[in-house]
Amino acid sequence: MNRQIRQVAFLVVVMFAALALSVTSVQGLARPAIWEPWSANGALNSDPRNRRAVKREFNTERGPILLADTNKTAIASTEKSEDGQDSGSYQRVYANGPLYAPVTGYFSPAFASMTGMEKEGNSVLNGDDPSLFSSRIKTLITGDSQRGGAVELTIKPEIQQAAYEALGNREGAVVALDPSTGAILAMVSSPSYDPSVFATRDGNAANEANTNLSEDSSRPLDNRAIAGNLYPPGSTFKIITTAAALRTGKVTQDQEVDAPDTITLPGTNHALENYGGESCGGDRTSFSHAFAESCNTPFAQLAMDVGDEELAKEAKNWGFDSKLSIPLRVTPSTYPDNETQAQTAKAGIGQESVRATPLMMAMVAATVANNGEQMTPYLVSRTLDPDLNEVSTTSKKVARNPIDSNTAETLTSLMQETVANGTGTSAQVSGVQVAGKTGTAETGTDSGPTTWFVGFAGSDISKPSIALAVVLDGNDKTEDGATGGKVAGPVAAEVIEAAVNQ
Repeated sequence: MNRQIRQVAFLVVVMFAALALSVTSVQGLARPAIWEPWSANGALNSDPRNRRAVKREFNTERGPILLADTNKTAIASTEKSEDGQDSGSYQRVYANGPLYAPVTGYFSPAFASMTGMEKEGNSVLNGDDPSLFSSRIKTLITGDSQRGGAVELTIKPEIQQAAYEALGNREGAVVALDPSTGAILAMVSSPSYDPSVFATRDGNAANEANTNLSEDSSRPLDNRAIAGNLYPPGSTFKIITTAAALRTGKVTQDQEVDAPDTITLPGTNHALENYGGESCGGDRTSFSHAFAESCNTPFAQLAMDVGDEELAKEAKNWGFDSKLSIPLRVTPSTYPDNETQAQTAKAGIGQESVRATPLMMAMVAATVANNGEQMTPYLVSRTLDPDLNEVSTTSKKVARNPIDSNTAETLTSLMQETVANGTGTSAQVSGVQVAGKTGTAETGTDSGPTTWFVGFAGSDISKPSIALAVVLDGNDKTEDGATGGKVAGPVAAEVIEAAVNQ
């Protein structure tokens, strides 16, 4: 009998131990707790089916998203609802919503979802981040409600505003960087949208807004600066083709090159010509003139001389086909696998299947500006606690070194000549030294070309304060005869002027 009692007692102990282990697993491991500084999220709280977690998320006093200006301007903040069925809950408010939407994204109670920095900075903004552990302890002791921390961005409002206004409502994007640090000074995608339409708790209103925006052919919900549809970079890719040619010894800056009006691509009957059928100034010209005038035929030949293997290697060295987070996820730019010389020739002038984001091409310009050292781009300057005390600061970081300082110096000279006397004269700014490259990429459709300007500038070109990329979509609204010089260059000039004179 004693043996049976011992067996039952042992079974009861095992059952209690199993129950305790299960409760500990659910309460202590599968959900974050205020005393767990190592875990910002648990499996249960991050499970989208957990409605209690969703409700808690959207009833927390969420922290602000701030600009890196002296006033710590909030472009996303929280207001408390004091009436109706949402009494005691919070409402997300966006200042200048369309201006900053590509950065902030939206925080939607109706959809129980978030995008942009609202998503990527969520653990700080909702107060769950491990770095805010001391703030949560303070809240626990005082009995106050949990408040979120703040995210301070690198965006400069004057540059952001200038880029937004320069694009107007045309389809396109602008990305501006500090070439010496990688800090993102502006990130504009146009046309944009107002995140406030998703911040409402009215599900019908949010659904209607989402339907209208999703069905809009101009794709306002796309972040063209870093995602959405990638663009053929056109002649802006000639910066990379030139770097490959300099590295492999196929060309020098002052060397004369063949520059026929047309070139028949190997294995085809296709006669490649310069944009608009223009001449490059004769059958032979200096390489610097061919670069400044963005001639296609000498660069197509140069790409074939370099070879696809070396050209692909060069593109990869600059960051093509690499993953990147800023912390918003960036769609990788791509250099294709080319099987023929004809494909390599087209890829060398930024056509064929070469595709790039405006951020990638801004990084290309910034690399040249920074003497060949490519800095990792970043959007978050600092994270702050609920009382706006600094918690962490982003440090600059070198991503890669695709070129040496001599190649950077040569590319700078070529790009300065492009703006001074070539296709990029529309990007000139009084009293400012500007280096750049235009691009006009055929899209292979009935729409107009995709137009580009990439470059950098400063009061002293040896210490540029801004590098940027401007792109305008080719669509049925594109003006006749549009080129990077005519369309994108003037946008770049307005952004550069705002950056240098701020």
